[in-house]
Amino acid sequence: MLPGGCGGGVLEPETVMGQRITRAKAKIKAARIPYRVPSAADLPARVCGALAVLFLVFNEGYLATGPGTDPVRDDLTAGAIRLTRLIRALMPGDGEVAGLLALMLLTEARRTTRVSAGGELVPLGEQDRGTWDTALIAEGHRLVRERLAARVAPGRYQILAAISAVHTSARDVPGTGWPQVVALYDQLIQLGPSPVIALSRAIAVAGIDGPQVALAAVGRLEDKLAGYHAYHATRADLLRRLGRSQKSRAAYGKAIELAGNTAETAYLARRRDQLG
Repeated sequence: MLPGGCGGGVLEPETVMGQRITRAKAKIKAARIPYRVPSAADLPARVCGALAVLFLVFNEGYLATGPGTDPVRDDLTAGAIRLTRLIRALMPGDGEVAGLLALMLLTEARRTTRVSAGGELVPLGEQDRGTWDTALIAEGHRLVRERLAARVAPGRYQILAAISAVHTSARDVPGTGWPQVVALYDQLIQLGPSPVIALSRAIAVAGIDGPQVALAAVGRLEDKLAGYHAYHATRADLLRRLGRSQKSRAAYGKAIELAGNTAETAYLARRRDQLG
């Protein structure tokens, strides 16, 4: 366990998280470990695994993958939130439980703007912020403020919730507190380096120093994220903003090849086709 919260795996691609869960289930079956309600002493160690599963379920519902699936599955997101609320009621003093609940609420607040009527992904910068769920945002912000007031070193979910709070506090993309977002990603890196965290940090850096600086940071991640569609999509967008259309088109093509969701594919294809 890392200081201030649960261990690694929070910002890994969904496929990696799924593989870990599958291996854990196989290990439980092979060892014939019985399923039972854990004792109070066992809860702190057990809660991290439960939160990781709930985080994975929520992510799958927020932007489902696989052919023939709905882009957004509110049954999964609602179920994950409901179960996290139950854990929160059982463990009101656990910062990571509160952090995950806040993260889910702040993300769920934007769900209806995530996919267009035509079934295309709508990125954060193009979403209609006036239609976000203000009640969920207010609850999520309250949880984030409570954790800040506790003056306890935050874990991963709490930091992710704080990042989401910065985004949902801004009136538009230019008005986002990008230096604060970068500083929060730096805290995540201190808890445990991850190429996915580094990729997200590079996107935030673009809001401060521009796409050229961000592109250099993204380029250093190629060896670790070559099979991750978001890496190529990010690179394509930065190249587009720099006017490097040919390389941007190629990067969009790779992202489309790797994307596992029809909404994302539609968005990426439109972006690629808009290039001169």
